[in-house]
Amino acid sequence: MVKLVVRDKESIQEAVRRFRKLVERSGIKKEMRRREYYEKPSETKRRARLRAERRSLRARRLAEM
Repeated sequence: MVKLVVRDKESIQEAVRRFRKLVERSGIKKEMRRREYYEKPSETKRRARLRAERRSLRARRLAEM
């Protein structure tokens, strides 16, 4: 949970800006987007496998340099 304590003499715009940054850093937005639609377990596994393949390919390319 994100908590924001508004400072003395802080404008609403500044407080909202700080709140947005806190939410972004905590990963809440990312989690909301991920849970927006149901994803089948097979799709989750497929996405993870593809991400791992890209990561290993990138590591191989960097090792060759």
